[in-house]
Amino acid sequence: MPGKSKYWLAVCGAGVVGLLISWTSLAAQADRYASDWLFRVHRSADWPLETAILAMDDDTYERMNGERNLRATLADALERLAPVEPKAVVIDVLFADAGDEAGNAKLAAAIRKLNRVVLACEMLPSGRWAKPVAALRDAAAGLGHTHADPDASDGISRMLPLAKAVARERFWALSLEAFRLTKNASVIETPEALLVGDRTIPAPAEDWRRMRIRYFPPGANGGSRIPSESVARIAAGAAGPEIFRGKVVFAGSTAQSATRDRMMTPYTTLLPMPGVEIHAHAFETLAQGRFFQDAPPSIVLLFSIAAIAGAAFVFSRWTGATAYLVGALLISAAHLLPHLFFVNGVIYPFTAPALTTWFAVTCAAVWQYFVTRGTLAVTEGERARYQQAIQFVTHEMRTPLQAIQGSSELMNRYKLSEDKQKQLSQQIHAESKRLARMIQTFLDVERLSAGQLQLKREPFDVAKVVSQCIDRVKPLAERKQITLAAGAIQEAAIEGDSELMEYAVYNLLTNAVKYSPAETRVDVNASIEDGVVAVTVRDQGMGMSEDDVKRIGEKFFRTRKAEQSGEAGTGIGLSIVRRIVEHHGGRLRVTSSLGQGSCFTILVPVQVTSASAVPELES
Repeated sequence: MPGKSKYWLAVCGAGVVGLLISWTSLAAQADRYASDWLFRVHRSADWPLETAILAMDDDTYERMNGERNLRATLADALERLAPVEPKAVVIDVLFADAGDEAGNAKLAAAIRKLNRVVLACEMLPSGRWAKPVAALRDAAAGLGHTHADPDASDGISRMLPLAKAVARERFWALSLEAFRLTKNASVIETPEALLVGDRTIPAPAEDWRRMRIRYFPPGANGGSRIPSESVARIAAGAAGPEIFRGKVVFAGSTAQSATRDRMMTPYTTLLPMPGVEIHAHAFETLAQGRFFQDAPPSIVLLFSIAAIAGAAFVFSRWTGATAYLVGALLISAAHLLPHLFFVNGVIYPFTAPALTTWFAVTCAAVWQYFVTRGTLAVTEGERARYQQAIQFVTHEMRTPLQAIQGSSELMNRYKLSEDKQKQLSQQIHAESKRLARMIQTFLDVERLSAGQLQLKREPFDVAKVVSQCIDRVKPLAERKQITLAAGAIQEAAIEGDSELMEYAVYNLLTNAVKYSPAETRVDVNASIEDGVVAVTVRDQGMGMSEDDVKRIGEKFFRTRKAEQSGEAGTGIGLSIVRRIVEHHGGRLRVTSSLGQGSCFTILVPVQVTSASAVPELES
């Protein structure tokens, strides 16, 4: 697979991992907390409130002597509200117990005077509805359920089920029932919404038609902005009912002792909000028509895919600071996205864009970093090979250049016979060809190591290559009075590059002569065993330690004894030999002992046609 395809696959995979994590329950909880934070950051603007609270506070319970006189006290308060003509009254108190007959009659009469009164009912765990007693139920204009259903994970009330049903009996929420009465309209249902008069309420049919409550910020000192007055003060005439004129009145418990009917909201996590106030906020949401909707999953997926593709494109298009800057802007945009949706009434999950963008950008940046490092490593390797080339030229080409220089100098300085001039000319010509062949061989080796040259696959005879190398090395051996003994040289045809193999054998022979004392012996053999050609060069030189043998073939490595011998060298000859042998599907075996000489063996399979066909060579 091409590098670019791998890059896109890696970045897309990282982004998809981030997207999958955003669908976990832990990420969902983080999204809920993020939406709560957005409520506090983007505080709703003030609007004229249509609700007021008739509060059953601690003072009311104290004056009522508990709930014993609740019906009568509430009836007194409601009678005092009748002259100011509230739009509707919602009583968030469950009158399911029988109570006393006089109290029920008094409260029922007060309810009839107000005309539009909604009473509370509650779904019991037993699977039935708890409803007000018949006398009160008959007097009311409607019933509504009291359930605010906070999130089970953290107890925060964010959404209100507008409908609840059990035992084939369904009731609208208190706030919706009150809103229906104020509109003097019926509730029309569609799969995606509820229609009340001219108001379309986005509440899908699944999951009890839940509606997000648009809570408005608390007032001064963290208190409620909804006007409120105590039931006790209204009933006793200590306060006037004017604050309730033309309002939708929500009557219910606000006492600190009524902990069961208090819940946390996005604004109130330290001091839970009374349930009656939550219902008032829900009514304000319906009355204002300023609804929040959850972003459709298809939109979330589309933006996530766009973020992943954007991250991959940025780091494929730019590098360095520019890429990182654009990547940072992409991450910033992902964090800004939920804000933009929120101010337009859409709750967009925070973790989906954040995680997908972070994962994709990080993967793309890391990929680019390592690709850059790889490119730098290749550049450094090319520079190192260039330096090695210079060293190789000075090391390997000195001998033919000296021969050419010496011959030409003799021809210029002395008046030589025609035969002698012809001999020197032939020597110059031969050394020139040798020098050209040497340069080409070196270039082929370098291109081969860089993967830029395909190894020749031509059959050649190993015995012929070894014999040619022996003939070339004989003059050097004779100058040091070293015997160059050619043992059994078996003919064996292999496939490969004869010039490169000749260089490898020649290098081993010249090294053996160079590092051997005068008047010693160098043995050369070529044999075939189990389909493998073994070309062996054994000398009686200084030898090497076991640690030195392990490092033979490393670039620029020379043993300490070799450096102390005074012989010139760069330590790259044997590394080239090893490389040539390996490209022929073989290996270089070295055995040696200090003071007892060394044995270098080239092992190459016979009739090799591909690297995959190379038999395993035993040590």
